[in-house]
This record gives sequence, structure tokens and C-alpha cells, in this order.
Amino acid sequence: MEKNKRIVGLCGSLRKGSYNAMLLKFAGTLVPEGIDFEIVPFDDVPVYNADLDTPEAAERPTSVVRFRDALAKADAFIIASPEYNYSIPGGLKNAIDWASRGKDAPLMHKPVAMMGATQGMWGTVRMQTAFLPVFTFLNMNPVLQPEVLVAQAQNKFDADGNLTDEMAVGIIKKKIENLLAACSV
Repeated sequence: MEKNKRIVGLCGSLRKGSYNAMLLKFAGTLVPEGIDFEIVPFDDVPVYNADLDTPEAAERPTSVVRFRDALAKADAFIIASPEYNYSIPGGLKNAIDWASRGKDAPLMHKPVAMMGATQGMWGTVRMQTAFLPVFTFLNMNPVLQPEVLVAQAQNKFDADGNLTDEMAVGIIKKKIENLLAACSV
């Protein structure tokens, strides 16, 4: 019997009430039945230190091992993130750095879908572009189309965190469909 596909979600914002956390959680409701979806937190992962990530190191920090183990179970990833200073938020980049090291790097060769929400007009386009060299290094398969760029997010979620922009909902459904197709390749 074939195992269910598993998508792991990562949110680039640690803020309570984050539009990107809402976006990621909502995207999870659009994942088809029979596909496992889990949002994996990384707020307890320490700043990357290569001294703790070498064959000579006794072991990686427990929070890093737990994070990497959760990622290793994924067939694909959805990353929802804000844009900080035209780029990737530091906490998310740090978590990716921990997950990108070693022959057992759990991100390598896996499909990934990006999306982002912002109160501004650009919809995280610069952050998503900043991820392309990271995906190249990790030999990941980024699902580039359709682009999910939720601008003016403060007007597009209801009080329960549901995305109310029907066009965005349709785009996210298509993005997830394309992500799952990339898992089958």
C-alpha cells in the first residue's frame, strides 16, 4: 500500500495574528483529502552555528533534530512568508540553513511552493525571488506558477483567518495542484 503524500508548511512570520500564518493555515484547508498537511514551527531553533553541525559535534541541538526530522517526512513544502527588507525573514532563512546541511539535508530534491501575504502592494514578490538561489543550491523543484502574492492582506482575511479573496483562493488551489503534480514526477 502506498503511503499518503505529505506536505509540510513553513511560515516565515512568528508574529501572533500573522497574515502569512493565516495564509498557510488556509492553504492547508485546500489540500485534497488523502494528502497529509502539517505546519512545522521553528521558533525554538537556535541561530545557525557550524560548530554544532559538524561530524565532530556530539549532536545537533534537540530543537534542530526535531525540526529536521519533521521536514524529512515531507514529500513537498509550502512556504508562506512576509518580506523583510526586500528579502527572506532572518528566522526562516536560519531554519532553512539548519535544514540544508549534510548528506541527510531534508529539503534536497523536493518540490516547494512559495506564497506570501503583505499589507503592502507588492505581495512579497522580492522575498519569493530571493529564495530562488536557495532553491537552486538545494536542488529543490520550485513550483513557480501561478504566483501567490496576496497584497493588502488586511482587507483579505475575515475575523476567523479565512481568506476572502476568491481570486486568491483559486490561485492557491492551482498552486497546490501543481505542487502535487511535481511530487509525482
